[in-house]
Amino acid sequence: MKTARIILLTGTSRGIGRGLAEYFLSAGDRVCGCSRGAATLKHRRYEHWELEVADESAVVAMVREVVRRHGRIDALLNNAGIAAMNHALLTPAATAQRIMATNFHGTFLFCREAAKAMVRRKTGRIVNFSTVATPLQLEGEAVYAASKAAVESFTRVLARELGATGVTVNAVGPTPVLTDLIKNVPAAKLEALLARQAIRRFGTVADVANTVEFFLAPESGFVTGQVLYLGGVSG
Repeated sequence: MKTARIILLTGTSRGIGRGLAEYFLSAGDRVCGCSRGAATLKHRRYEHWELEVADESAVVAMVREVVRRHGRIDALLNNAGIAAMNHALLTPAATAQRIMATNFHGTFLFCREAAKAMVRRKTGRIVNFSTVATPLQLEGEAVYAASKAAVESFTRVLARELGATGVTVNAVGPTPVLTDLIKNVPAAKLEALLARQAIRRFGTVADVANTVEFFLAPESGFVTGQVLYLGGVSG
């Protein structure tokens, strides 16, 4: 019988995060999730924390509580993220700071804390979330793309720092998935983006889950420091 994995997943209230939470729960795993608001998902194997991912004390407290309850964290999925589709010259500093705080600092904090627990057990998987907006250098998404470029660089360096510990660190870069994150993007811009993919369709949560499962697989212990973009987009 399969042993349930302890999955720490950020940004579970909606979109890809909600879909991934449902996927892992249906697979028999236990999901410890978080978002800025109350839980939108009820399941006997789902546990929820209400926090800001850039709040250091809240992140430390959550990770410690997960380890206290379950004794381990098998996988960390840093899905939480925000975007703002603005020309760089029209982007307020406060917007840039908020995007960096959520997308990069939040990822950093959860990686730092979860990795401590993983290193003690000499095993663990970390999957961070990037975006095809970074390699495609999409106009109007300068700060968002830059925040994810920081995530990618951090992923590669952390993979080297943890290389001897049994903990792998990789990242997935989804193409547009029809979620709230892109609901305000003009249709013409989305069509132009799809035209730059080798496979010209929107991504799905199943596409993302498949990639994440590859990184989590026991057989993937020799795969680390990689950023895998979906849809045939290359870095």
